[in-house]
Formats: sequence, C-alpha cells, structure tokens
Amino acid sequence: MINQKDLIRKVKNYNKFLNPETLSKAYNFALNAHKNQKRDSGDPYLIHPVAVADILSDLKLDSATIATGLLHDTIEDTKTTYKIVEKEFGKEVADLVEGVTKISELEGKVIENSKAENIRKLILATSKDIRVLLVKIADRLHNMRTLSAISDESRSKRIAKETMEIYAPLSDRMGMNHIRDELEDLSFQKLNPEARNLVVERLSINKKNRENTFNEISKSFSKILKDNNITARIVGREKTPFSIWRKMQSKRVSLEQLTDIIGFRIIVDNIETCYKALGIFHSNWSTIPGRFKDYISTPKINNYKSIHTAIIGPKKERVEIQIRTKEMHEFAERGIASHWIYKSSEKVNHLALREYDWLRDLVEIMEKDSNPEHYLEYTKLQMFQDNVFCFTPKGEVIKLPRNATPIDFAYAVHTKIGDTLSACEINGRGSPIQSSLKNGDLVNIIGSKTASPSLQWLSYAKTGKARASIRRFWQTKKNISHKSEKRYISSLCIKIPNVPGKLGEVSSLIGFHESNIINMEIIAKKNDYIEFVFDIQISDLKNYKNLISELKTKDYKIRIIRHRKKDALLQRIFKNFKRN
Repeated sequence: MINQKDLIRKVKNYNKFLNPETLSKAYNFALNAHKNQKRDSGDPYLIHPVAVADILSDLKLDSATIATGLLHDTIEDTKTTYKIVEKEFGKEVADLVEGVTKISELEGKVIENSKAENIRKLILATSKDIRVLLVKIADRLHNMRTLSAISDESRSKRIAKETMEIYAPLSDRMGMNHIRDELEDLSFQKLNPEARNLVVERLSINKKNRENTFNEISKSFSKILKDNNITARIVGREKTPFSIWRKMQSKRVSLEQLTDIIGFRIIVDNIETCYKALGIFHSNWSTIPGRFKDYISTPKINNYKSIHTAIIGPKKERVEIQIRTKEMHEFAERGIASHWIYKSSEKVNHLALREYDWLRDLVEIMEKDSNPEHYLEYTKLQMFQDNVFCFTPKGEVIKLPRNATPIDFAYAVHTKIGDTLSACEINGRGSPIQSSLKNGDLVNIIGSKTASPSLQWLSYAKTGKARASIRRFWQTKKNISHKSEKRYISSLCIKIPNVPGKLGEVSSLIGFHESNIINMEIIAKKNDYIEFVFDIQISDLKNYKNLISELKTKDYKIRIIRHRKKDALLQRIFKNFKRN
C-alpha cells in the first residue's frame, strides 16, 4: 500500500498546482472513517481507497478526483454524510463522492433487473461529471485485482460478468485501453479459468523464441528508421490471454496459427512522420491485405488515433504495427484522463470532452424508457461498437456504428427526422432505408409529414438511440382512429411453439397493435408446435402490417387466410361428424 507521503509526491510530479494539505486531509479522513473495517481478505479496509487513489494518480488526474478516490466509500460504508464531506472538502469533492455512491448503491443486490438498474445509475451519475466514471472504473479495477478474496463463488462470478459486460467496454469507450485489457483478462480468469490457463501455458512454451524474434525485429525496424532520419521509440507488447482467446474464437484457429501475438508500436514526433514511417515499412516489406487502417484521418468513436498496418517483416514473420505520435500514445494509454494537461491550472478544458456527447444520448434513453432491460440493451448497442463516418448534405459528419443504416443516420441527426423518414438517397442515388452505410457516404434523408416509424425497422436499426426512439413512438402512440367507423376482419394462421407462455405472447402482441381477437381455433397439433387460426378485428391497417412484421421478427411462422368463412368452425365439426 502506498503511504501518504509517496502518494502526494507522485501527484506532485505531474500536478504543480496540487495543494498537499487537501490530499493529506483526505487520507487521514479515510483512515479514521474506515479504521474498524476489514476487507473480505481480512486486510484493513483503508488498503482499498488508497489503491483506488493510486490508480487514479497513474492516470494523472486532478487533486479533487484523487481525494474522491480516497473518500469514495465513506458515505456508503460509514457514518459520514454528504454534508460532512462538503464541509471538510467542498462541494466539488462532495458531489463526486455522492455520484460514486449512487452507482454503488445497487451493487451486490441480486434482483432481477439489478444489472440494468446499475447501468442506469452509472450513466445518469456520470452524465453530470465524467470523473465519477473514472473513479468507479478505478474502484472496479482494484476490486477485480482482489476478487480471489471473495469466498462466495456465485457473487465473484457475477462481479466478473458485470465487469466484462459493462466496465471493460466503458473503459474502452473512454479510450483507456490499458485498463480495459486488465479488466477483461481478470474477468476471463474468473469466468473461464480453464481456457485462460491453456492460453498462458501455450504462450510460456515458446516465450524464449518470441523474445528473441521480437529483439531481432525491433533492431531491424530501428535501423531502417534511423537510416531514413526518423527518430522513433519502438514499444512491443504481447497481447493479453483474453484478446488472444477472443481472436482464436472469432477466426476459429488454434494458438499456433495466430501470428500477431506480439504487436509493435512506433512512436514518433508528429503526424507527418507517422505517414513517412508507414511509407518506409510498406516499401521495404510486403503488406498483408485488409489490415491497413488509418485512425488518424478518421479516429475511432472513442477518439483513438493511430495508423494500423501488418506486414510480412524480417525472417518472413507476420508483424502487426501501430504508428502514432506521443500525444496519441498518451491518449491510448490514459484515454480521457489525458485531457488533464496542467498548463495553467488543474481544471480540464470542457471543450476537450465534447467527444463524450454519447453520454447525452444514453441519458435521453434512460429518462424516457421505463423498461430497465430495454435501456440495458440500447446502452450496450450505443457504447460498444466500431464506427463509420457519413455526411449530411451540408457536410456535417455523423458517427455511426458499423453496418448502420439510413434509419440510424436519421435518428442520429434528430429524433423528429427519424420519425418522419420515408426514403433516402445515398451518394445521390435512391437507396433502400435498410442499406448498410459505408465510410464517406453522403446521406440525404427524405421525410414526409404523413410518415411514421415502422416496427419492422427494429430489425435494421443498429444504434441504441434509433431503437429506443422507434419503441418509444409505438409505446406512447395513442389510438386516434377509435372514431373511425370502418373495421376490417382478417384471419391469421400462426404456428406457435408448444412452450408455456408463447400463446400469451402472441395474444399480447395482437392487443399491443390495437387489434381484437374475435375467434380462435386449433387446426393442427404436433409435438413441437400447435397451429392456431385467429380471426382478428382491425381498425388500422398500418397497425396490422406492423403486427405481421413483429411476428416475423420473432420467428413465428404465419399465413394470412383470405375470405375465411365465418362459420368455418361449425363446418369443420359437421364434416367430422359426417365422416364418423
């Protein structure tokens, strides 16, 4: 455990504006507040908040955030109140501590929607101050490092699963790759220890050969860059067991067939030199097709910048290379924390945080959608995907996830534009609204006052915002057509799996789409399904169309029966009676 003096010295090394008394006071306050508490391991509880503060100081965060790391459990786990923290440390620190407390309130409670409720708290608290999320991620990282101390296996697995599904992708979205890798690997160790041990064991067999290969390739790279008057720092890092396992699963190959276990990072002085270095590598060695990505000209959605390429390098080895500047490397390691520069003060420039506007979209979903499982699904969609860049006719850039459609584009511009979408043009040509968009596409949305979103769009939409808006439109839409005198009768033949609850689901969907069941009969019964005919009264043909679309998306086999006689059931009974 880092002591008080060492922590203050560590923060002072990067933050000349630090007031040592504030950190010293927070350290002693945490010591007194937690003095009678123990961790699951039996160690003094103070070890945890000090470790969290240490992780935050590795990210070079401001003194208010470090103090929050020391105090983050005081309101939740001790008799300390918000007013006491505000009186001792000011409103800024008190608000941050309270934000972390709000997130932690529901953790550890095994209730049906606990995960969804957790992520709601997390995002709503973070939307006010991004530093709340940074403290929470540091808190989770230390808890994962000490996860083996928890004796309850089901609890530790639940924590690991939540980390893998929520906190690791959040760290990635914040640009903190190093923390993401560690969270993923620690979760992997708990959730699938056999697979991880297998990867580690296999890696250890050829470790010596890999180290020798790395040194030789590194020397070759250094020499050729020096010969071309490029000053560069070459960093090599072996991929984590989890990232290796994930690649094995996605490519369906064995560990021996993976060739890019070690990656090289070439760190240079400026962007011009990045492209010059790229030219040198590509002119001296053969490139591997499909592996070049320029994240400098089009950064990732978390603002990560770098040039990625892969070559058949020295000794015919397949080599993965990332070329970046010092600032890009700093962002790749520290993510959003790299915005704290400490030039004129320790306050971050909030203009630098604009790329984290995705939080606003998530908060909009949280506030307007009442179903916790819905906003968990949308949050995952919104946060954890790669992106493409498309343009509006006025030249504005819209970031969207890979394979996004014009539906997603329209809702990204504005919810009203999405709700009135009727057609679109991609690069000047009329295209289906379910087309997949590509980098650089110019998208023109054509709207209509009479148009409204179709539930069928749910199967094409990729962004959380679009899916949430479509669902919300239909959930809040009131039946305006009650006064209409015209009614329609239709019959649907539906094969329903012979599973409890499926018939109820179909009946609910019919009611949800404002249709009435006036008759229902079984026409066939098999071991795995029952075939029903529903006679349905319809007041709005558009709702009927949406009902059929949703039944199809849920994989029900349906058939529309036209001109079905009203006394079909009686005829069937009479026919069987005559046969007997």
